[in-house]
Parts: sequence; C-alpha cells; structure tokens
Amino acid sequence: MGKRPPPFSQILWRTSRVNKYKILKILGVGGLVVCFAVCLYAWRNLNYDYTGQKFMEKEGVRLGFKEKTYWLEGEREIYYLEGPDNGPELVLLHGQMVDSKDYHKVLPELSKHFHVFAPDYYGHGKSSKKAGLYNIKTIGDDLASFIKERVKATAILSGHSSGALITAYVAAFHPDQVKGIVLEDGPFFSTEKGRAEDTFSYIDFKNINDYLTNKPNMTYFEYSVKNNPMKMFFNKEGKDHWSQIVAEPALKKFKKDPSQLPVIWYYPPELGINRLLQITANQQDGTGDYDLQFGKSFYDFSFFSGLDQEAILRQIKCPTFVLHVAPPKETAPSYYTSEGWLISAMDEQDAHRVKELIEGSTLIEGFQSMHDIHDDLPKEYVKTLLDFKQSLNIKSE
Repeated sequence: MGKRPPPFSQILWRTSRVNKYKILKILGVGGLVVCFAVCLYAWRNLNYDYTGQKFMEKEGVRLGFKEKTYWLEGEREIYYLEGPDNGPELVLLHGQMVDSKDYHKVLPELSKHFHVFAPDYYGHGKSSKKAGLYNIKTIGDDLASFIKERVKATAILSGHSSGALITAYVAAFHPDQVKGIVLEDGPFFSTEKGRAEDTFSYIDFKNINDYLTNKPNMTYFEYSVKNNPMKMFFNKEGKDHWSQIVAEPALKKFKKDPSQLPVIWYYPPELGINRLLQITANQQDGTGDYDLQFGKSFYDFSFFSGLDQEAILRQIKCPTFVLHVAPPKETAPSYYTSEGWLISAMDEQDAHRVKELIEGSTLIEGFQSMHDIHDDLPKEYVKTLLDFKQSLNIKSE
C-alpha cells in the first residue's frame, strides 16, 4: 500500500516554513543592498574632491600640469600651475578664499585648447602672505609682471569674483599684456563703500574683521560656523535649523580633530554644505592657506587703493565677455533677500553697467549658478571660453 499523504496542517506548516525562509532571504539580500548603497553614498561624500587637491595629486600630473613659483623683489612670490602648451595663453584668476585648484573641474578640458597658467594671488594658496600686499594695485601690477616674465605672451585673462576685479585692473593698466578678458561674476560696484554694507558677502568680511579684532577664544572655523550668514536661509519661523543641521554636527566632528575641516558624511556635494565648510580653511587656524587679513581688506575697503571701479572699467579697451549668474532660486526673481541683502555678486543693473562701461563688451547672463560658474557649470564655462577664443579669431592648435 502507498504512503498516506501528510495531514493538511503539516502541508501548511511546511509551506509557511519555506515562505519564512524566502522572506528572510529576501530581507537579508535587501538589507545588504541598502547597506552597500549607504556605504557607497557615504564614501562618495567623504572622498569628494571639494578643494581640488586630489586633482593635482593624480589627474593634474597625468595631464602635464606643473607647479612653479615666480619670485619678485622684496621676497614676494607667486605660486602657479602651468599646463601643456596646447594653444593660446590663458591665465585663470581664482576667487577669494580659494586658490588655483578651484579650477580643477575645467582644467582637463581647457588644457586641450589653451596653454593654461593658474596663479595663486597674494594671501591665497602658496603665494606670499603679507597684509601690505593685499590691494588691487600691488596684486595687479605683480600679475602683469608675471605675465610678461613667465607667460611671455599677451594672454587671455579669465577672473572669477575678486579675480574678476583684478583681471579688470590688469586689462586697464597693463593693456600690452592682455589679449582679451572674461569677467566671471565679478562683484563690481557691490564692493564699494556705501553699497557693500548691504551685501551678503560683507557679513563674511565683518565676521573676519571682528574675529581678528576681538580675538575670541576659539578658532575662526568655530566662529564662522556660529555666525555664518547662510543661516538666514535655514532658520525659518524662529526655529534654529542651522545649528541642528550644520553647526552642531560640524563642530562636534571638528573638536575631535581641529587640524582637519569636517566633512559630514550624509551631505552630498551637490547640496554645498561640505563645500561651505571647506572654504573656511585659513592659515590662522592652520587648516588652510587663506590669510584672513585679505578678507579684512574688503571690510575696510583698503583693497581698492583708492581706485574707482567705474574709471577702471572705462579704461578697458580689449575684447571682453562679462558673465553674470541668474537670480538665486532662494530669492528669484530678485538678486536680493526679502530683507534687502544682495546675495549675488551683482544685480541686473550692475551687470549692464559693466557692459556699458567696457566699450564693445559682451554680456552673457542667465548662468544657473550661485556664483562659481566654472565649478557649478564646468561644461558651460569651457564652452564660453572656447567661444571667446573663437571671437578673437585665434586658430586651434
């Protein structure tokens, strides 16, 4: 006789047991996938090249970039990166609080079409640090000497932010060294006394001045994080979201190792928070190469050496592209906050005024960037420089 089939209850028990194993297996695999995804996400955020240092250590060497120094009288030195000779000479002047490595996203492509020179101007990177050097005339004159002695050709200059101000000075007072200029979202007029005090950037300069003047018993990083003007965008309806989201986790990690600026693992590069923390690097804390005294020169307006920005722009006669970002999404359609603070380098009137003052210049507006077009929109920035090169009738190598 054949075996009797198991009772229905046993069939149910065996089936449920198999299903439990399948469910546990699925949950286990799913858990591993989630764990791997979180680890990959954290690794990317922690190892992202926020400053460009990793570019120089790896890709920069492969592409043929070399680190060099130009010495001037009075123990002044200008450190610079030089790329391979693949086209017309292009000098890149970075913005404030960063250095030449800030261009790391665009250097690979630019080096295919130009002979790139990217100096650190005084107070930044590996160039000289001395408060008496931090003015537009000294920096501009010495960069003109650098172009003459090291670049050894009339060059295209592209300057970002404070670098755009310096670029304009060089073009105005040393026209023989300049083939054409690109002014990338320069803070023209918004850095003048009587106007600057109502700008977002001036809050940072005031923080720097107050820190250096009052000498509080803390690092500048701690002081900056606690007083950063960005907190006005986080704190809504009287709630201190800035402290909870940014300040507290950053300060907690910084106190464990004050020699390193913190990177918060759960914030992706696109959010900009870790980038914001990294640009507080400064030589006073020993966390970077930016001299806070440079920022103070914008607070007390000594940077401009009594020179008038309008007069500088009127004196420029070379071909010029003026790049201007679109209104920040936080304040669109205006460049101002509801409290009246200018959050951008320029508003519409400033940008058009620059265009009108520089005879024959071209204004290009609408870049969807907060300020650093070359960092936020590297492909668009490179295309703009190639368009500028073409407008100068310079043939590709």
